[in-house]
Amino acid sequence: MSDQAKVFPTAERARPRRVVIAGASGLIGTALTARLRSSGGEVRQLVRGTARAPAEWSWDPANGKIDVAALVGTEAVVNLAGANIGAGRWTAARKTLLRQSRIDATRTLVEAIARMTEKPAVLLNASAVGYYGDRGAEVLDETSASGRGFLAEVCEAWETEARRAEPLGVRVVLARFAMVLAPSGGALAKLRPLFQLGLGGRLGRGEQWMSWVTLGDAVRAVEHALADPQMNGPMNVAAPVPVTNAEFTRALAAALHRPAVFPVPRPVLRVALGEMADAMLLASTRAMPGRLRASGFGFEQPQLDGALAQVLERSH
Repeated sequence: MSDQAKVFPTAERARPRRVVIAGASGLIGTALTARLRSSGGEVRQLVRGTARAPAEWSWDPANGKIDVAALVGTEAVVNLAGANIGAGRWTAARKTLLRQSRIDATRTLVEAIARMTEKPAVLLNASAVGYYGDRGAEVLDETSASGRGFLAEVCEAWETEARRAEPLGVRVVLARFAMVLAPSGGALAKLRPLFQLGLGGRLGRGEQWMSWVTLGDAVRAVEHALADPQMNGPMNVAAPVPVTNAEFTRALAAALHRPAVFPVPRPVLRVALGEMADAMLLASTRAMPGRLRASGFGFEQPQLDGALAQVLERSH
């Protein structure tokens, strides 16, 4: 059965009705909030600073502060909180922030859950396919070992913190997100202007594998995992057909009807972005959605060409 032909009775039958989301203002969090609310769900959003709406609850994860009442009566907690990994050059201070913001948020949530008499059934904690590190053409699934490098170390520490909820009787899902393709925001927001000017091109030799997923499929995967009581542990949120960087470059250029003739050499990327270039642009990660596929989940956009056509059309 094709991905497009599959149905998802589990998600329809058992979708949580009351969900807390940390990081609800981000790319995935915004879309997830809208989807859950559109189907009649109650979404409580944890916000830094002053809560300005009835559905908002203030918290201070850097100092471990949260009102446990924010979680009372909810069925699921979704933790997407953490400083933007691609927002700035990775100085020592920036790397500390990237790591600690994720650890602090997760620890604060798990400790709040521990104080509750009636706990949420599931904690879905964000992670990334960066967990696997730079692995060349190796096909990676959820059983593959963690890799080396800063991103892999951050993901491993992040997941370890989330797993502290398991002894509390909470089902923990570790959502390892691939690069998310969205109509606005995310990687395409940075790449599209260059490609529209005809200045796009492969990065380095273009042989590195790229795992990707549309925003729509990423949100549906989260919803599916929340609803499926058998889903626990790591879950690669990545389309089933990863591509090389050269293939991605050609597909994006074709979708925008532009040439892609300006490759960016590795040394230039490293001078411009430092360590971040190696970890995010030049590393090769060929992650497959083994757990999702085995659970009956089907992707609306399993192929890159169709995904780009859909995403770019919706951005108009």
